[in-house]
Amino acid sequence: MDLDPKPIPEFLALQRDEVAPPNLQGFFLEFEDFWERRLWHQLTEALLKFYEDPESGPQRIPIYKHFVLSFSDKINQLKFVTLGLSAARESKDNDEALEFLTTIATKVNKPASKDAYVYATVEVARVKLLLADMEGARKALDEAEKNLETFDSVESVVHASFYRVNADYYNAKLEFASYYKNALLYLACVNVADLSQMEQQERAYNLAIAALLGESIYNFGELLLHPILDSLKGTEHSWLRDLLFAFNAGNLTRFHGLSGHFSKQPLLEGRSSFLREKLCLSALTEAVFRRPPHDRALSFATILEETRVFPEEVEHLLMRALSLGLVRGSIDQVAEVARISWVQPKVLDKEQIENMKQRLMEWDGSVNKLGNWMESRLVAGV
Repeated sequence: MDLDPKPIPEFLALQRDEVAPPNLQGFFLEFEDFWERRLWHQLTEALLKFYEDPESGPQRIPIYKHFVLSFSDKINQLKFVTLGLSAARESKDNDEALEFLTTIATKVNKPASKDAYVYATVEVARVKLLLADMEGARKALDEAEKNLETFDSVESVVHASFYRVNADYYNAKLEFASYYKNALLYLACVNVADLSQMEQQERAYNLAIAALLGESIYNFGELLLHPILDSLKGTEHSWLRDLLFAFNAGNLTRFHGLSGHFSKQPLLEGRSSFLREKLCLSALTEAVFRRPPHDRALSFATILEETRVFPEEVEHLLMRALSLGLVRGSIDQVAEVARISWVQPKVLDKEQIENMKQRLMEWDGSVNKLGNWMESRLVAGV
């Protein structure tokens, strides 16, 4: 990234008059003015605005190499990296982009600009993922994470970048639970409305698959409440959203109605037995949740009816639910009864909320009856 020997004013005039489209030419007058007056903050903001314009693409690399680098040590290093990342997107291929980004990361690898270093390192990892260098990407992400853990605070854009690329790594490795966690953390760092419709749908689709196939994910509450899931409405993947709600409610009928779509997604089709177990566990917890706390002794026959498992699978299902922490209680094998003392909370849909309302009304009625009975006994005693 050698600097152009041409004087800065001459370089800017050339870029303005011979390269820039008419609507961007005014920026170059600002660049020269701020540069001459050494107004580095104003110059940085003007450059960021220029780089955000799609028409600036062909000029991003030349301006970065021959202008931005000449005063790079005088400006905010995180914004310097932001300019560099915008320029890197104009590289002719991923190999060139990797070289470009690696140079940026090396330049800001200083104690005073570790946040900028993390930001650049994460982008290096992203390009390595595109080049299928999984080991190199993991190494870069681990280094970024190690630095992030030392910060008391950092710009949300740095965290968002890390979680996004870390999620993409786990998605490529088909590590669904880790992808699910990092993708949700990424969404917590950004405004979903700022994402393109395509990106929203892709993220929602991958999150839905991860929620269904994650071996440690039995509560979809955070995803079901997230607006990202609504991006699937009215699309060819809307059935995935419906499937998540069916799973959450333990709705076996709805699940079987949607299972015909599995052929569209080989990952789901190949894990049908795991999905069946996961659904049966959800049906079990839903059966417990629907009952009042004083009536949570479920016979094996009731569990058979609620979960539609085979008779020989009932005990295994209960033991699996206990081991996963979905329920707490005991199993009486002789009496063939499961006594449940606690069930994992879950997000409720409208039907489940209506069921809870009915239970609360029944409880209210029971309390009123008890109150009336006690009052009548007191009166009788008088």
